Amino acid sequence: MRYLILSDIHANLTALEAVLNSAKGRWKKAVCLGDLVGYGPDPDAVVDAVRKLGAITIRGNHDKAVGDILHADTFNPAAQLALFWTREHLSAKNLKYIEALPPGPLSVDSFSLVHGAFHDEDEYVFAPEQALDGLLSSPTQIAFFGHTHLQGGFALRGETLSVLATRPVSGKTSHDLIIERDAKYLLNPGSVGQPRDDDPRAAFAIADLDQNRVEFWRVPYDIEAVQARMIEANLPQRLIARLAYGH
Repeated sequence: MRYLILSDIHANLTALEAVLNSAKGRWKKAVCLGDLVGYGPDPDAVVDAVRKLGAITIRGNHDKAVGDILHADTFNPAAQLALFWTREHLSAKNLKYIEALPPGPLSVDSFSLVHGAFHDEDEYVFAPEQALDGLLSSPTQIAFFGHTHLQGGFALRGETLSVLATRPVSGKTSHDLIIERDAKYLLNPGSVGQPRDDDPRAAFAIADLDQNRVEFWRVPYDIEAVQARMIEANLPQRLIARLAYGH
């Protein structure tokens, strides 16, 4: 089975459409690691698109805040403004969908999904020492996480913990990671709608576990069109500018 792995779409429909066009015909089922909304100008359209995919989806911290499960005052001022705007621009049916999203960790087939860390869905996992708990706690060989907006991952081979180079190199759209039988993996597909690893292209992954391979992808999209919609919506300038730089 080939799975499309999405995370941190953040209400960026143009980026999501670019991802789906690039991934067309390459996957059978979709999963999403949370943060469908927040930051971007297209919350209702993005939720509609994810629901149409039939994606198995867990909640992210922005989804929780929009659904009033997590207090907005835990976010920075720009993110707070975007959250309040998002609440006003979600349909009742899609707000109800967001509110009902389950937390991670969630096991799907032969892998696990979590938004942040295994013991705390809102914690950021940046470093190997932070990843170790998830690698040890995961009931499956492979776990996918999001939240950091950084495409990459970690592997545990015996007692050796390593950072994986998974991002496609300059000029390439994909990079294959071969899954080793005796290793455990904690992998981040990157952010569809707001990358923060100095590559503004939309990020995602495709997991072909029958072939012991995870493909990490980057695809360009029309950033200026998204920025124009954000300007029209009067969303914070900081959120508008960062799309072009990928950080």
